Amino acid sequence: MAADLQAAVVLAFATLIFTLTPLADLPVRVPLGLFMVLFVPGYVLIAALFPKKDDLDGIERVALSFGLSIAVVPLIGLGLNYTPWGIRLTPVVVSLAIFTIAMAAAANWRRTSLSPEERFQVRFRESFNNVKKEILEADKSRLDKALTIILIITIILSIAALVYVIVTPKQGEKFTEFYILGPGGKAYDYPTQVVAGNKSTVIVGVVNHEYSLVNYTMRLSMDNVSFYDQNLSLQHNQTWEQPVSYIINKTGDEQKLQFLLYKEGNFTGPYRDLHLWVNVTRKGPQ
Repeated sequence: MAADLQAAVVLAFATLIFTLTPLADLPVRVPLGLFMVLFVPGYVLIAALFPKKDDLDGIERVALSFGLSIAVVPLIGLGLNYTPWGIRLTPVVVSLAIFTIAMAAAANWRRTSLSPEERFQVRFRESFNNVKKEILEADKSRLDKALTIILIITIILSIAALVYVIVTPKQGEKFTEFYILGPGGKAYDYPTQVVAGNKSTVIVGVVNHEYSLVNYTMRLSMDNVSFYDQNLSLQHNQTWEQPVSYIINKTGDEQKLQFLLYKEGNFTGPYRDLHLWVNVTRKGPQ
């Protein structure tokens, strides 16, 4: 296998190692992942489609590698969306590695079917000279030279901008998710028909998207009377989801059971609020 295809396969395995193992905490993960997402899939696909050295020149091969990578990766994600694995880190990384290895194998097979003189091979000095020739070639028009230079600058600026956006992500909107689920963990089958004195259970969830540690107080209330408090502290992007059991003793129809969420000890008004309308009947004779 040619050196460029071997390098692509090595990068695929390195991405798996530095993403899905304890080595993921090392700083090499980010540049390796960017290179794997933005260039390698498109490069091996181009290598498989155009195995001859005369099929494309150096600049076209590099530009198409970036362009096809940006097209292939979302398509792989779209395909994963319809599988049981979904669009998560592990399935995406494994799928990219499999795609890269498969395309590298296909490219190697196509190249070996050609004579050595026809095969595309990466020679860095020759590639540099070809790029230099593309820019400085005397018989090229000024427009062609300008377009070549613009293409190179555009690729460099696009990569730099993407790296900047990924490395320094913009802080999004600050908010907190607050939700209630039924006892089965679904958004239905809530205990709205209950018997006075019997225990009812719902699942309450709080998700912190405030970009900082937040102290919450979750309170249950009916007729402005509180009968359950839960204090919790959550880091940014941390989730708290637990069953909450309670007992209602007051009978009546269409009673408003409130789930109130307060932030940082500010009880002047709830930060988030939810409610259930419940019908409470008397306990039958024993």
